[in-house]
This record gives sequence, structure tokens and C-alpha cells, in this order.
Amino acid sequence: MYYFDLESISNFNRILATPVTFLFWGVALFLTIKLKFIQIRAFPRFLKLLKNPSRLNATEQPDNLSPENLKPTTHKTKSRKTAGEISPLQALFTAMSTTIGVGNIVSPSLAIIAGGPGALFWMIMYSVMASATKYTEVLFAIKTREETPDGHILGGPTQYLKLIHPWLAKWYGFITVFLFAGWSGIQSNALAEILQEESVNKWVTGTLLAILVLIVLWGGAKRVGSLASKLVPIKFSLYIIFALMILFQDLGALKQAIILIIKGIFSPQAFIGGGLGAALFAAIRVGTYKSAFVSEAGVGTSSIPHALANVKHPKDQAIMALYSIAADTFLVIISGLIVLVTGVWSTNSEMTGKLVYLAFKYHSPFIIGRWVLLISISMFVFTTVMGNSFNGAQSFASFTKHRGVHIYHLFVALVTLFSAVCSVPLIWHILEVMLSLVVIPNLIGLVFLAQRHFNLIEYKSGEE
Repeated sequence: MYYFDLESISNFNRILATPVTFLFWGVALFLTIKLKFIQIRAFPRFLKLLKNPSRLNATEQPDNLSPENLKPTTHKTKSRKTAGEISPLQALFTAMSTTIGVGNIVSPSLAIIAGGPGALFWMIMYSVMASATKYTEVLFAIKTREETPDGHILGGPTQYLKLIHPWLAKWYGFITVFLFAGWSGIQSNALAEILQEESVNKWVTGTLLAILVLIVLWGGAKRVGSLASKLVPIKFSLYIIFALMILFQDLGALKQAIILIIKGIFSPQAFIGGGLGAALFAAIRVGTYKSAFVSEAGVGTSSIPHALANVKHPKDQAIMALYSIAADTFLVIISGLIVLVTGVWSTNSEMTGKLVYLAFKYHSPFIIGRWVLLISISMFVFTTVMGNSFNGAQSFASFTKHRGVHIYHLFVALVTLFSAVCSVPLIWHILEVMLSLVVIPNLIGLVFLAQRHFNLIEYKSGEE
């Protein structure tokens, strides 16, 4: 019965993923062209913001734009007191805490198992093209955010999709309430599988993670932003330093790994996984979905914390979000190369999230290599679960006007607990189905809004 259930969900997932893959790429290409390759043009502005982050901070914030007064011919607004619950950089790091997570480490290996080494290329290419999608999502999220009577900010796709139809926003919001919880479950599942190799019971991992998340979430937005801003740089640096040591200790193997990826781009041949990935589209589909999971570009979810930013110029926050994908992509490249260089991908045919752990355990030049991974991946998981749970609470709040949010926190804690002991393939297939149901309204909505309100997202070089 379990096998039948898994097969049924897997088949339904592939059927649904076919048109959604075209939608992912179609919207990414549409926005890239319409915004005249903003990924390149906005880079000078991004460098200025990095040199002087204070440019982001608002001293005075224009009124948010509502569905009633948002017009394609004007963006004049009144000025009022500063809006936003957290600083622009905290918003960025909170968003990155959900994108820079265990998905960056696990997803590349899962993509390679299912779609061959060529799937890693499609993960990278989608991230590059879809950064224009992410820019658009964040900008519309900031432009359409609203403040509740008790001072909370509501922002994200549930707000900008109201410009098209309230039911579209409700559809998106309802599914993301469960999607965010599921994403937290994926993190818990991956960590539990890895720690089991160190003789830690999966129930113990799930329980401890659930308790920690509740403690942090009940501290509110500022505690989430503060913790994320501190842990993101630490976990990123710790992982990268040891990963590069593994990659560069055998340059011959690194060269062969790159050749494997190039050969697999257009001709994925009967790779690991019972023939999965034998067709080009399978590699593209797998790479695209894993990339969307990692970067959240096209999903719209990462725009939720950005909508909370107390930012001076909304386009600057959108530009920061656009280039934050570079960090995601870099981690994807490193993680994918590690499993190829060390050869652990060729000795495992099952869907498992512990390949990078095995690479660190057996191929790290230092004996502490695996412990460094365990520490860094624990931080990856914790901050990602924290960020996803916070974003899910924001979606939940859009339905309840911030009433009963603690109930949602308890729900996420339970999902985090029980996902730790679930089957890896089952939980990934379920999550990809939910991802498709979220992506459809978001991407269709973005195309409509970009056409109708292009003046709000248009970027001119040198624009302040």
C-alpha cells in the first residue's frame, strides 16, 4: 500500500510538473527580457549598496500602495512615518535564512541522482534567469504591503495577487501555509537522516528541533531577524571553507566532474536512479524544481520577509534580493561538485540526503571535517526552519489578521517533529506537488502585473 501511495504521488507530481516547468522558464525569460537583463544592469547599484548599506535604511517611508490606488500611470504617494518591522539587512538575511539552507546542500545531490550530472547545470541556469523573477516579486511585495491596526506588516504574494483577484491571493495563501510547514519538514528530515549516521535517533532530532523553533518564533520578527543576520554568514563561511578543501585536493577529479556536467547537459544517459533522467526534459524538470526549492525564485515566498523591510528605496531591496541568489547558486555548485568529485553519487542509487555528509566524512583532508559539516548543517537547518516557519506564519496571518499565529507555530513544530521520521522520496514528492500549486497563481499573477504596472518595476541604470 505504501509503495502504491508513493508511486501515485510520484506520477501525479511528474504530470503536474511538466507544464509548471515551462511556466517557470517562460516567466523567467519574459521578465529578464522585459527588464532588459536587469541581472547585469543593476550590478553597479548592488556594489554601491554593499559598500554603504545605510543607503537602504529609511528615514521616511512612502505610503504603501493598495489594490484601490495602485495605477499604472503614477507612483506618487504621500509621506508618513517609517514603515517596516525590521531593518533592510535583517530582512535580507531572514529571506536568505530560508533560501540558504540544507536545500543548497541536499538538493544538488538529489537532482544528480534523479536527472544525472546535467541536472546541476539546469539548477544553475534557472537561478540566473529567475533572479529577474525574484526582483519583481520583492518589489511588488513592498509596494503592496499593508499595516494592520495593531502595527503588523502584511506583505508578499497574498497582497499583490489581490490586485488581480482576491481568490487568487487566497489560493496562494492557503497552500503556502502548508508549503512552509512542509519545507520545515524537509529540513528536519534531512538533518535527522544525517544525524542518524552518528547514532542519533530521528525522534530525538525532530523533538529538539521543534522545541528550538518554538522558542525562537515566540520571540517575534525581531528575534528571527536578529538570529538570522548572525547565523547566515557563519554557517555559509564554515561550510564553504571545508568544501573547497575537498574540491581542490584532487584537481583531476574536479576536471572530470565538470566534464560529466557538460556531457549531461543535452544528453543525459541512463544515470543512477533506475533510468530517471534519461531524457533531456527530465534533467531540466528536476534541475528547475530543485533550483526553485533552493532560491524560491518564482515561488514568491522569499518576498514575504523583504516586505517587512524598513527600506528607503523599494528597488534597492529588490536588487539585494536579486543578487542574493548568487550565494544560493554558489552553494549549489559547490555541493553538486562535491558529490561528483568524491564519487559518492555513483555508489548510491536511492533518494537520500546524506551524500554530502558521506563526502565530508570520508574525503575531508582533516579529521574534524565531518564535525564541521554537522555543525554548519545544523545551523543551516535551524535558521531555514526558523525562516520558513516565520514566513508561513505571515501567510497564516493574512487570513486571520495576526490572530491565532501561535497555533500555526505549534502546527509547524508538529510537522517538524514527524517529518524527521518520514521517507525521503515521499516527503519530497508531496512538497513538489504543493510547490506546483503555489507557483501557478504566483507566476501567472506576476506576468499580469508586470504588463499592467511595468512603471513600478522598471529599472533605469543609475537610478536612486
